[in-house]
Amino acid sequence: MVQIQGGTAVVAGATGLVGQELVRMLLEHPSYSRVIALVRRELGFSHPKLEERRISFDRLEEEIDEQLLRDADVFCALGTTIKQAGSKEDFRRVDYAYPLALGRAARRYGAACFVIVSAMSSSERSMMFYSRVKGEVERDLAALGLQRLVVLRPSLLLGDRTESRPGERLAIVLSRPLGALMIGPLVKYRAIDSRDVACAMIAAARNEGPAHEVLESNEISSLAAAVRRKRPV
Repeated sequence: MVQIQGGTAVVAGATGLVGQELVRMLLEHPSYSRVIALVRRELGFSHPKLEERRISFDRLEEEIDEQLLRDADVFCALGTTIKQAGSKEDFRRVDYAYPLALGRAARRYGAACFVIVSAMSSSERSMMFYSRVKGEVERDLAALGLQRLVVLRPSLLLGDRTESRPGERLAIVLSRPLGALMIGPLVKYRAIDSRDVACAMIAAARNEGPAHEVLESNEISSLAAAVRRKRPV
């Protein structure tokens, strides 16, 4: 796709592991002149391209409009854990209700592309609550009829988290020596750097593709690597 100047990127989940990397890359990307972060609290830094919109995600559809979303690339990196959220109900609100509300607004106001971070294990038929919720939001976003929907399903995310996740830290430590053994059909289970996910999100939005595209973790890594071969991100 031709890299058009003056584009708008809208980011939900800008304070998370992937979201922070995504905002940084979008601010450096030549295709975007505006990067609008939908936040509940200030990001703590400024940039000539950056606009912060403090909103209540419970009233998301009431607080964003056509002027914000028309022809924009919308990036959704919202996500939590049941421990962080405090209950299954609150987890579902963050990982299902908020992304779906953003998707409805993107459809209503003519966003060019909607890119969301899901999970490798997502399936609406999963016995695991986490994976089932991820699968349900993928299903219901696909039913909206967005101009273009890209779903990324990363494996275990590597990066500097602000919150403590002891179990995940152990998995990350173990993933490093095991990663080299994951070849063939197992390659998609390798842990992936949050920067690669952010890089692939932008590349997917800028590239031409089908109306509904799903990228598994190994495909995310390959896309990010292809981008870096052309231009450091």
